[in-house]
Amino acid sequence: MAFMFEKLDVYQKSVDFVDDVAALIEGFLRGYGFLVNQLNRAALSI
Repeated sequence: MAFMFEKLDVYQKSVDFVDDVAALIEGFLRGYGFLVNQLNRAALSI
């Protein structure tokens, strides 16, 4: 059973955004772990 908010366009777009950010930061160099962590947390907070 899905929650009601999962049907909202804004929720679906935010999930797509998090997926896009995750795909983008996969290519970052290993030494940028702090930046990867911060970008990931920022995207999830949206």
